[in-house]
Amino acid sequence: MLFKTLTIFELRQKNFLFSKKFFRKVYINPNSKLRTMLPEDQLIKERIRKLNEIKEQGIEPYEYRFDQKNHAKELQEKYKHLKKEDKTRNKAVVAGRIIILRRMGKATFADLQDATGKIQLYFKQDDLGKPKYNFLKKLDVGDIIGVEGTIFKTRMGEVTVYVKDYKLLTKSLRPLPEKYHGLKDVEARYRQRYVDLIVNPEVKDTFVIRSKIFASMREFLEKEGFLEVETPILQAVYGGASAKPFVTKHNALDMNLYLRISNELYLKRLIVGGFEKVFEFCRDFRNEGIDTKHNPEFTLMETMSAYDNYEDSMDRTERMLEFMAKKVAGTTKIKYQGTTINLKAPFKKITMVQAVKKETGYDFSKIKNIEEARKIARELKIQVTSEMGIGAILAEICGEKCEPKFVQPTILYEYPREISSLAKIKKSKPEYTERFELIIAGMEFGNMYSELNDPQILRENWKLSEEKLEKGDEEAEKKDDDFIRSLEYGMPPTSGIGIGMDRLVMLFTDSASIRDVILFPTMRPEK
Repeated sequence: MLFKTLTIFELRQKNFLFSKKFFRKVYINPNSKLRTMLPEDQLIKERIRKLNEIKEQGIEPYEYRFDQKNHAKELQEKYKHLKKEDKTRNKAVVAGRIIILRRMGKATFADLQDATGKIQLYFKQDDLGKPKYNFLKKLDVGDIIGVEGTIFKTRMGEVTVYVKDYKLLTKSLRPLPEKYHGLKDVEARYRQRYVDLIVNPEVKDTFVIRSKIFASMREFLEKEGFLEVETPILQAVYGGASAKPFVTKHNALDMNLYLRISNELYLKRLIVGGFEKVFEFCRDFRNEGIDTKHNPEFTLMETMSAYDNYEDSMDRTERMLEFMAKKVAGTTKIKYQGTTINLKAPFKKITMVQAVKKETGYDFSKIKNIEEARKIARELKIQVTSEMGIGAILAEICGEKCEPKFVQPTILYEYPREISSLAKIKKSKPEYTERFELIIAGMEFGNMYSELNDPQILRENWKLSEEKLEKGDEEAEKKDDDFIRSLEYGMPPTSGIGIGMDRLVMLFTDSASIRDVILFPTMRPEK
């Protein structure tokens, strides 16, 4: 049964013979289940022994460079039309990691994996010479090698490099997880992403798509006349959002600094200074819990555009996502967790009051008494605090009862003034603001508004917020006197877009957890 669980299926595909001699050669294959019977430290010691022998032979086991000329995917595409058993004189020079190694007496097959995929290698003693061929015994799965050879196609139809020469580039001292079961433990995959990428190469596709999403968004914004900028990560006063910051100490200045929770206030300073359209892909940090939608370190894309209001930002957000979908996926229809999401503009639009009325039957446009609002929250089993006003209660109800049901892209607008200190007041409804959020698949993807540019109103808003801070609300906004000073010089009518990039990548890659789309998510240290 042990031999049956090794590589029988694979060997049948290769049309190999099953002899006792062959099994004696392959039963210690690091890809076999049998290797799990040996402690990892014993396997490491065996590899270190080989490493020392290699060094004793005067061979460098950690090379300085290799002139890689070809990649696996390129060769697979170029020679896929070869007929079975066709040989060429065409040379190839490839490099990568050995992921399968099958020794068969005077011939050895291996699979080499590089950044683009994998390709089979064929080593033959008669061509390499006995010393060079015997050196293969010093190699293990996981080692990185460089290979020169010619291309042929096996009788099983696999494009293969007929090795004429090879060189060990890096000796691997740790055995890779067993190939047929891979690295399945989720915590281990996130913690050891370097191993995850080796044994689950399809994971790379997520991050290739991530790069394309960023590139397409940058392309869209630059076409719209935006300039990419950089703003401080370390800030003397954190602001631009309601969140608990990370605190650090600058020794030379003997002062606390904060990892930014948002770059918004700095982008607005640039608008004050005369820039009209700016954007930034910013790493933000919020000292909050970790779940499938939140990581303490995450990426936002923020814009600021002078002379725009929130309706302009709505339109630009819709056009941007449609552009990106076509660019990245080739269609506006994206599959996410079994549901087709259509990113074709325009999106559905609904006010917060309308959404709550539609879902619960309660019309908050008619509610003027805080006790009545609290009573509704109790009936809906929504937890509220004594500090929350009618607007905050409305938002809490909407967040729990309405937002999870917005599957298709939905623009939820007219947020209560109470929870929107940086947004302009809506003239026709002064208890609400010109603010909206983009909801897709029940998740918030962005928070945008017409930017409040009246320094006197902002000073009053922040006064109320600082009172909350003093009462222990660690997520309340902090007053930024320098930003108020900048507004006193005058900021034109402005609106911005803020998009959570990690959640956007989740959508485009059909990923259920934010940690699947961040290469190195925040983890608790190993014990």
